[in-house]
Amino acid sequence: MRQVRRQDAAPRWPGALAGVVARLVAGWTVVLLLVIGLGLLVTGALSRQWPLSVEDDAERGLQAARTPLLDRWTDAFSEVADTVTIVGLCAVAVWVLRGRLRRWREALLVTAATIGQSAVFLSTTLVIDRERPDVPHLDEAPPTSSFPSGHSSAALALFGSLALVVYRCGGPPWLRRTVVVLLLAVPPLVMAGRMYRGMHHPSDVVGSLVVGGLVLLWSDRVLRSARLPEDGRGPDPP
Repeated sequence: MRQVRRQDAAPRWPGALAGVVARLVAGWTVVLLLVIGLGLLVTGALSRQWPLSVEDDAERGLQAARTPLLDRWTDAFSEVADTVTIVGLCAVAVWVLRGRLRRWREALLVTAATIGQSAVFLSTTLVIDRERPDVPHLDEAPPTSSFPSGHSSAALALFGSLALVVYRCGGPPWLRRTVVVLLLAVPPLVMAGRMYRGMHHPSDVVGSLVVGGLVLLWSDRVLRSARLPEDGRGPDPP
């Protein structure tokens, strides 16, 4: 009687998840070190160099361009990327993806990207202490550092991961492209809104691109290559 070889046996969830988490944390640690290094440059050696030297002028220009309509729109997009909203949207996305696709891989990607960017962002703010722009703030400033933008990195990680999932799923191409464009439009609007509202310097948003973008790319690489119990067993040996 043929037996399934040990290497072909489907992994169990505890072991599979442990391996995934270990790889994720290793990559996130590299991203964290990179962002901290960037933050030290932004707040230190490069703080008086162009273009960082003109960031306050850019913020004052945005302040001068404020209108009641833009105030309302940017407030709405800031709320979309607020911590409570991001957590809620992530939970709903995980529930929908698991139920719709009948597997965990895509839901784990969205979860990993969202948690990873939050971990890197919060860890960075423990090291980098940067004041917010010297203009009137339209939102209450959270206790974290201005660098990087947590709203921006959260929006990029969550909506970017959802865009990847939608792009790879089946369905009418026109519908997938439309949904992907709508999802990818959210992070830039959040980033622009955070600068408009006086909450972040342009370089803070650049830092959030590094956080959210690299965490998303690494999380996607890990989850796409990971072997999960839901993948089933390998073929029987000849």
